[in-house]
Amino acid sequence: MILATIRCVANHGLADTTVATVARQAGLSQGIVNLHFRSKEGLLTETLRYLADEYRSACREAAATGAISPVAGLQAMVELDFRRNICARDKLAVWFAFWGERKFRPTYRRICAERDKSYDDMVRVMCARLCEQGNYPDVEPALVADGLSALTDGLWLDLLVRPESMSRDLAKRITLAYLADAFPRHFRQPVAVKRS
Repeated sequence: MILATIRCVANHGLADTTVATVARQAGLSQGIVNLHFRSKEGLLTETLRYLADEYRSACREAAATGAISPVAGLQAMVELDFRRNICARDKLAVWFAFWGERKFRPTYRRICAERDKSYDDMVRVMCARLCEQGNYPDVEPALVADGLSALTDGLWLDLLVRPESMSRDLAKRITLAYLADAFPRHFRQPVAVKRS
């Protein structure tokens, strides 16, 4: 039912997603959906929670690599942000739909804030460790981490609205170029690709 909700929100938006459209998409009766989630709001909240938990779990896995090496951890975070199962167009559409509503829905705001804080904390720790270990006294780790988060969100938006000119591979290359600017002794600028 959650996957059906993701497809419905991606195709119709939050306002036009109903228990009936989700039930149809899932091939179930409305009664079954109502039994499990009680309301459209309950279904949408659980869908957002599912996406946030999936992302947080993937981040923890990537951050575990960062415990060994902050460079490997940051590389793993970039890989995960543009991984097919995390960065699927339907999921991106749903994230942006919820982000657009979070101002008006305290539950959405709380779930999104928890997800954001978890990511920010992990990346800030890795950036701080890399600054210390890599001797980057003039680099502000929190600034680099916040920039990485903003860059990723912007690239996700580009992937959603400009799929003809933005790919996951290009988004990853842009992100790695950003890290190479911040930490030039530990990340290399991606090799230039000729565009036709």
